[in-house]
Amino acid sequence: MGSGEWLVVEDVERFLERAGGFLRARPGLHVMPLTWAERVRRKGAAAFGGAPVFGVLEGAGGVEGAFYRLPDRALCPTPLDAGQADALAARLAGLGHVLPAVSADHDTATAFAGAWRRRTGAVPTPRGTRLRLYRLGTLTPPEPMPPGRARVLGEADLDEIMHWCREFARAVGEDVTVDARTWPGTRYADKRYTLWETPDGAPVSVAGMNPLIGGQIQVDIVYTPPRLRGRGYAGAVVAEVSRAALAAGAEEVVLFADRANLASNALYRRLGYRPLADWTAYDFS
Repeated sequence: MGSGEWLVVEDVERFLERAGGFLRARPGLHVMPLTWAERVRRKGAAAFGGAPVFGVLEGAGGVEGAFYRLPDRALCPTPLDAGQADALAARLAGLGHVLPAVSADHDTATAFAGAWRRRTGAVPTPRGTRLRLYRLGTLTPPEPMPPGRARVLGEADLDEIMHWCREFARAVGEDVTVDARTWPGTRYADKRYTLWETPDGAPVSVAGMNPLIGGQIQVDIVYTPPRLRGRGYAGAVVAEVSRAALAAGAEEVVLFADRANLASNALYRRLGYRPLADWTAYDFS
């Protein structure tokens, strides 16, 4: 392949063979393609309603970028410069792709949205929710910790896990059904969950973490009911999950936060998380 040419494939194994080393070299920044490629590899394309599409940008010096896209979902590229984003837009437009959205670090998403509009006429509209990707530096647990203890949930706790995931999905406006029938196909099913419980055993906050993939673990989800916030429960449970991620061998521990939620952003910084990238999504008309 020539320098700067995009290879587009549907075979996740071929994608990982070409781009795996590139993605694992910066696992925190590449959390999304690492995570979703592994989910496709493990569950198979049928679990996602059709064949996902992957891409690798190969230059003279090796891999320079990558992307993935699940059926009917946003295009998700790794960080690209303006020229690389324009080349990707040209390649996908030339293949006849129709994109509902793009989601990436802010500069990449903005560059691609502009290139896609020039190439296709589709009008990009930024989504209202903007995220910030954090990476853990030195873990600094709260001092003092709130009264209570952490409890890791297991298979016997599935009903309780689904309850917390439903509450979280409702709080963030995620359009998903979480019940015994749909559970295996949701993005929540492959996480390990930890509750913070008060001394009398009442559950007050939850945090989940994804499996170790490519050297990174993503902390996802984090939720405390509104009536229980401001008491240190979220900080305690996130600290426990972050400690567990490091103990599991993660080179990098990452999480996303809504940039508009000042309280959660301040909390993560106190725990030792540092901004890695701002994240933006554009919907295409």
